Amino acid sequence: MQSSTTWAPVAPIIFLALAIAAVNWIDLARAKGKPSVAYPLSLLITLVLTVWFGLNAANGETHYAFANLVVVDPMANLLSSFSAAALFVTLVYTRQYLADRDMYAGEFYMLALFTLGGQIVMITGNNFLTLYLGLELLSLASYALVALRRDSRVTSESAMKYFVLGALSSGFLLYGMSMLYGATGSLNLAEVFQAVASGRINTSMLAFGVVFLVAGVAFKLGAAPFHMWIPDIYQGSPTAVTLLIAGAPKLAAFAMMLRLLVEGLLPLAVDWQIMLAVLAVASLAIGNLTAIVQTNLKRMLAYSTISHMGFLLLGMLSGVAGTNTEGAAGAYSSGMFYAVTYVLTTLGTFGIILLRTSKGFEAETLEDLKGMSRKNPWFALLMLVMMFSLAGIPPTVGFYAKLAVLEAAVAAGMTWLAVVGVLFSLIGAFYYLRIVKLMYFDAPAGDEPLQATTGLRSLLSLNGLVIVVLGIFPAALMNACYQAIRATLAS
Repeated sequence: MQSSTTWAPVAPIIFLALAIAAVNWIDLARAKGKPSVAYPLSLLITLVLTVWFGLNAANGETHYAFANLVVVDPMANLLSSFSAAALFVTLVYTRQYLADRDMYAGEFYMLALFTLGGQIVMITGNNFLTLYLGLELLSLASYALVALRRDSRVTSESAMKYFVLGALSSGFLLYGMSMLYGATGSLNLAEVFQAVASGRINTSMLAFGVVFLVAGVAFKLGAAPFHMWIPDIYQGSPTAVTLLIAGAPKLAAFAMMLRLLVEGLLPLAVDWQIMLAVLAVASLAIGNLTAIVQTNLKRMLAYSTISHMGFLLLGMLSGVAGTNTEGAAGAYSSGMFYAVTYVLTTLGTFGIILLRTSKGFEAETLEDLKGMSRKNPWFALLMLVMMFSLAGIPPTVGFYAKLAVLEAAVAAGMTWLAVVGVLFSLIGAFYYLRIVKLMYFDAPAGDEPLQATTGLRSLLSLNGLVIVVLGIFPAALMNACYQAIRATLAS
């Protein structure tokens, strides 16, 4: 651990800020009638950041910058690399969809880069204010993306709902932070940790602040009972925007939760563990049971997301067993592994859905996937892999991700939570396997073939291959997550 006096640790963040300004200026300066170059520039920027953060993660160093407002540690670098990679994949998957709907413009790509900037600020935040600013940067860009199709009543309604509920959750989070600041006298996470650990602060005031803090984080994760915005936003947004919201931001939400609850409030684990347990069970129950009755594909995947956030919370609450923190690194790394693999699978799932859409047609219902195996067996097989991974069926990575979280819960003495997780996973398998049944055993919904460019076909195939390979050989990614969490906890 060291306090950095150079710009090197935060150079990728500065590069992103300058790159966003450059993309905006270049797009505004282009001659009228000429195509936007925002797409290739955004691909280049995200690719550079993926490699840059990945190389920084490999050196294993921790740096503090900007008067300890920012921490650049292995976890921050690794998650930032994954976030940039996820945005790169998202941009490739959504290219044709945007072009078919006259959304292929600089505004979309600039706002997408702003969401990445918000995620990275959240991931590297070491102060209540930094975390909140990152969250608002991500949220404001997301609101604008949802409302990008101004001529659509459905998307405008979704944007309004998202804005109102997002403001409410931000208010919860900010109020909780203000309570903790009033109790501890600091906004710095390390100082808050020391103040709470001292035992000289009124515990009722701390608990009050933690309640609002957890509620705000639960809103952003989409955990039940703070999940009401997710189904409407997923369904009402353009599918390209739905993928932006459903994917990489979950990594930032995980990092923010770990920074706040573990790095800042670990001495209060007994209090927030109970809250997370309630949220986890509610998310597993509401997400899986409600998804079964959905006929809209994006709405079904929204409730699926809620159930997966329940599993993510299981990993987070399993780090402390009573007062024993020996299993903390293993439990939190299982949560991080789950978040990464969930995002990877979500990218592939929506990639296939975007492929199924065409100009003037939205693949939004389960019926739209009927007979896909007869139109294109390869893409149907890829969708099968994604569904198996979301359901937790071997040999996909979703199986190992669920197993790792369940093992952490059992190791922490929370066997009953592990049993609940297994039961609701079995229930959830129904609606994933229903999609497989529609693709392989029902007559095609239409005659149009599935077509993709060579680049899109290759990336989708790689996406599916990675899910299977990580399911068979998960050790490398799991070890990377473990080492990153261990370094973060040590700092």
